[in-house]
Amino acid sequence: MLRSLRFIVCLFAVFCQDGFLHADQPVSPVRMGCGIMTFDTVPGWGLRPDGRSALGPTHGAVVIDQAGNIYTSANAGVFVFSPGGALIHSHLGGDYTNLHDMEIRKEGDREFIYGARNQNAEGIKLDAHSGEVVLRLPYPEESGLGPIKFNPTAITVAPNGDIFLSNGYATNHIFKFDAKGKYQMHFGEQGNGLKQFNTAHGMTLDTRYEPPRLLICDRNHQPKGRLLHYTLAGEFIEELITGLGMPTSASIQGDYVSVPDLHGRLVILDKSNTIMAVLGHNPDPAKRANFNVPQEDWIEGIFSGTHGSYWDVEGNLYVQDWNVSGRLMKLLRVR
Repeated sequence: MLRSLRFIVCLFAVFCQDGFLHADQPVSPVRMGCGIMTFDTVPGWGLRPDGRSALGPTHGAVVIDQAGNIYTSANAGVFVFSPGGALIHSHLGGDYTNLHDMEIRKEGDREFIYGARNQNAEGIKLDAHSGEVVLRLPYPEESGLGPIKFNPTAITVAPNGDIFLSNGYATNHIFKFDAKGKYQMHFGEQGNGLKQFNTAHGMTLDTRYEPPRLLICDRNHQPKGRLLHYTLAGEFIEELITGLGMPTSASIQGDYVSVPDLHGRLVILDKSNTIMAVLGHNPDPAKRANFNVPQEDWIEGIFSGTHGSYWDVEGNLYVQDWNVSGRLMKLLRVR
């Protein structure tokens, strides 16, 4: 029954959606998921008045500030949208480019975005509202690893302010810094063993457990991508789930975690790490993990290179595709 329903949903999307080529033919929402994790797409959310994407190529993340504004990182910089989808601000060029992963955190009366800049070989901390850069995390030579390639892919922050930065596109070490950026330690290594990483691509603080843990997306682990738990001291806890394709990142809300899979779908897990729903599954293998799907070929309700996601306070999801035209989608939770 589930397979049949998914097939019907995919057919509905194929026959009823027409990208954004014809402004006189409105696109209808597509329903996806099941049970308490059922969502409707919001067609055209975040697009410019002319129906085109405002972002340019996307290879980044999504976070939401306390006012409910949505921040997404594209190759060109950071774009800020209202919950209704209006572009209200952008930080472009320079320090704001190539934020492959982001976390947002309130510290005192300010909110800060922590970013992993994969092509710029650094982690960064900036004021979410002014854009002021307050901290940089270059490769820590005091780690004793010698000259290495440094391409950070993920960043997260512990409750005490310690910062974790994953070198996921290179050595797969995860570096730990204190709140002021002082190197503390590192752990992990390249490989397909139980305690090794083959592209430690995504990482977040898993607050579903006490004490919180690091949740790491081991994207290219063979034979299939998986999720892992480590302590904040860098000690292996367990392998949570395997067979996830290419998990790119993770976002926590309450007992649930959303995990984008580069193969064109988003998986939602509960606290037992059982799959509750699969959203946006792409039935076309040629368009899975495919950066070069132009806006003219987007299909409502079907993803192509799912890379980042984030929950708002009402349980809605914002999802970014790794995409040449720059795709950001809102999924409205059905109550």
